[in-house]
Amino acid sequence: MKAAPVIRALAEKATRQTLVHTGQHYDFNMSEVFLKQLGMPVPDIDLQVGSGSHAKQSAEIMIRLEPVLLERKPDMVVVYGDVNSTVAAALVCSKLLIPVVHVEAGLRSFDRTMPEEINRLLTDQLSEMLFTHSSEAGENLLREGIASEKIRLVGNVMIDTLVRFLPESSRHMPPGIPEKYILATLHRPANVDAPDFLRQLLLTFAKLSHAACVLFPVHPRTRQRIRDLDLGAVSNGKLRLLEPLPYLAFLALEQRAAVVITDSGGIQEETTFLKVPCLTVRESTERPVTVSRGSNILVGRDISRLLEETENVLAGRAKQGEIPPLWDGCAAQRIAAALV
Repeated sequence: MKAAPVIRALAEKATRQTLVHTGQHYDFNMSEVFLKQLGMPVPDIDLQVGSGSHAKQSAEIMIRLEPVLLERKPDMVVVYGDVNSTVAAALVCSKLLIPVVHVEAGLRSFDRTMPEEINRLLTDQLSEMLFTHSSEAGENLLREGIASEKIRLVGNVMIDTLVRFLPESSRHMPPGIPEKYILATLHRPANVDAPDFLRQLLLTFAKLSHAACVLFPVHPRTRQRIRDLDLGAVSNGKLRLLEPLPYLAFLALEQRAAVVITDSGGIQEETTFLKVPCLTVRESTERPVTVSRGSNILVGRDISRLLEETENVLAGRAKQGEIPPLWDGCAAQRIAAALV
């Protein structure tokens, strides 16, 4: 969702691009179907890294990417977000003296127990151009000693993709969806790898489903954790555990949801733009603008707070938010203009 609009904007400026798919996300519903729906070109190179520990996955990406860079000799390499692929590519490029461009730079949760926070910090220190989605992100970079001339406030590329596909998303609504529902997503290790807390969350979803159906598209890792808990009886017909959804189907559900419960950073941004109430099951967020300006509320790991805030929304007492500056669907054009 971040790369697609930038690739398209650069193509309009007649640049020569090589698209490398690391294979970090390799499930069909989380990779190939996204590429197709977003109208992205077929990747020129697929490193097929697959799953593994953080160290193994990052190391494999570095080993497999280096010969590609040596052969292609790019003028710059654009990396996105905060996944292992991001920091692994930045490390390889820095050793080969290839300029790194970081899209979505400067995000900080200030929680170094999160692997993504380490990825963000290192990538930003290694980057020559840093494109930010909010003024707060730029302030974070300046505090860390990044030269101001490297930082560009361009807006949010995730919103570019949302704006482009929102009009057609309704045609992709999954069948059999009730009029009123809660949409839930969970994937962060702190939530899904802690059996007792995951059990509490699932029991909470089951309780909430008596007030409104709970739709829970389940990440493959999370599904395995749920199987390990042996909580089959939790699915009472109003709590639906779904397969991972393609982007347009999820966007359709997100747009119509009464409330979204999540631990995803990107979904915090999308719900802010859509002005849909969002409850984030995390103690901190690297996207504080979604809380200060948007419709997002951090409920932490407080189950009673999660219940209370969900009930507030269902009773018509939802937090009202606004869309942050430059979240207008044109961030990729600003990035392409700066790069060219």
